[in-house]
Amino acid sequence: MLNKPTFTIVTCTWNSAATLGDTLASVAAQTWQDVEHIFVDGGSTDATLDLIDAYPGNKRLLRDVQGGISHAMNEGIRHASGDYIAHLHSDDYYFCSDVLATVAERFAVDKVDWLFGNIRVLKEGVLHRPHPMHPFSYRALAAGKAFVPHPAVFVRKAAFDRVGLFDERLTYAMDIDLWLRLGALARPSMVGRTFTVFRDHAGSLSSANRIKARQEEFSVRRRHLGKAPLAFGVYCLRYLKRMRQLRQEA
Repeated sequence: MLNKPTFTIVTCTWNSAATLGDTLASVAAQTWQDVEHIFVDGGSTDATLDLIDAYPGNKRLLRDVQGGISHAMNEGIRHASGDYIAHLHSDDYYFCSDVLATVAERFAVDKVDWLFGNIRVLKEGVLHRPHPMHPFSYRALAAGKAFVPHPAVFVRKAAFDRVGLFDERLTYAMDIDLWLRLGALARPSMVGRTFTVFRDHAGSLSSANRIKARQEEFSVRRRHLGKAPLAFGVYCLRYLKRMRQLRQEA
């Protein structure tokens, strides 16, 4: 019988054979091995399920999960046994082998409910420099200045019991909604290291539907404006500028 894992890594898949190998290899290479890996598959018809079947270690496969990405991520959380949960999608992979060891140490020292590091974006074969990390505060988060990259976020499972799961009505900004709920109750630790590589390609939701994503993000942030109204006003100015740019590009 395996001991209860410290980490649950949730990987959502759908015909992901082209990229899933990098995801699996990056988890297998971690020096911290108290890991449960949950795969939430939306009905893959390529070699995705074969790759998962051949993957060694403590794993669980949830098959034919329909209902969108938010529902898939929530299913992973509902089935998780670990103390800390991360979502590492099948497009993404951990940047180095000591990510989980670093996260475990920071949770033990800082006694926080959630923490995040940085990402690097891989686009058209080019690995870009890390995104600048703005000092975290709830006001900075509400204003859209604090960047919280979902592939580099780790959340204590007990925190989901307090703030709830991802809003399954949302398609693009479900992570921002969750960070605003978490941030209102608990300040995270911010680790100045790259944790994850994020692939930006034509199939990425945030890339393929940038205008819709921004519109949904505005709606989400408006939900939370009562907690930081001035910060929301700052965000509105940034939103209008960005929407003009996106419409010109379109």
